[in-house]
Amino acid sequence: MKKVKASMMNAIHDLPLLVARDEGFFRDEGLDVEIIKTPGSGQKDSDHQALRANIFDRTMEALYEQGACDQFRMCEWGIMKRAVESNVEKGHRPAKIVALGSAMSTFAIVTDPKAGIYEPEQLKNRPIGVSPFNGSHFTTLKLLEGFLRREQIQTKFAGTMRERIEALKRGEVAAISLMEPWISVAETQGLRVLMESHSTRSEAAGDELDGPTLHKMFLAEAEAAAAIDKNPGKYAHYLVEEAGGMLELKDLKLARILNAPPEPYTRERFQHTYEWTRDWGLVPAGATYENTVDNRAWQ
Repeated sequence: MKKVKASMMNAIHDLPLLVARDEGFFRDEGLDVEIIKTPGSGQKDSDHQALRANIFDRTMEALYEQGACDQFRMCEWGIMKRAVESNVEKGHRPAKIVALGSAMSTFAIVTDPKAGIYEPEQLKNRPIGVSPFNGSHFTTLKLLEGFLRREQIQTKFAGTMRERIEALKRGEVAAISLMEPWISVAETQGLRVLMESHSTRSEAAGDELDGPTLHKMFLAEAEAAAAIDKNPGKYAHYLVEEAGGMLELKDLKLARILNAPPEPYTRERFQHTYEWTRDWGLVPAGATYENTVDNRAWQ
């Protein structure tokens, strides 16, 4: 059986990975996938290891950098940043984008009703709590650039998901960006969801992980995505557990759990996402489709 080490952070990002392991879908493909859990920002007791300014110092990226895992997934823009910087800057273990999908993590911009904010335009030049270069950061920019000019969107580091909720209640920020299960936690505490969107995941891997093995991994994840879509309530406990007692299963909005089969990362998708992140100053210039993407799983 082929052994693969895959790393993960938060359940909403990695639900198909967990389900594929626990339901035996990886095993059915002849794979022994070890999931290495690293702290993200979504566990109740998370620290700031996953929020360091230098992405290569963050826990999951550092594990990959050291060769402790073969494959990982994050938000599409985070994977883009990691893959681009590892290929245009010297001294890093190269990573390639190997798929789009399969988790479509929900993010929301949340406000405190006491602040009287009812529409995105009211966030003009007001601080919004995020963690830089993570899905909360990228999705906030994406959501708001349809309502405000880029220079009017003000993001601020506000720690983990739980810490962001606390900062919002103290009035230190006008709004915060949250993912599930913390959107549901915020709603149970009377906070207001101003707007929300699904944020696509991407998958990354080093050159050492061959195409046929990746293909089998993605077949298993696709089967897991279908199982989750059929019965999300069966797998919602993975998310509720991360809230550490701050959320009951009945209060989690199952409609926010959305997953899709992994698929090739197209040249058109690369150009659109890379140019967007580059224009925001989030990644360096110099990347190409050829040195950043490898769809070997489908070849």
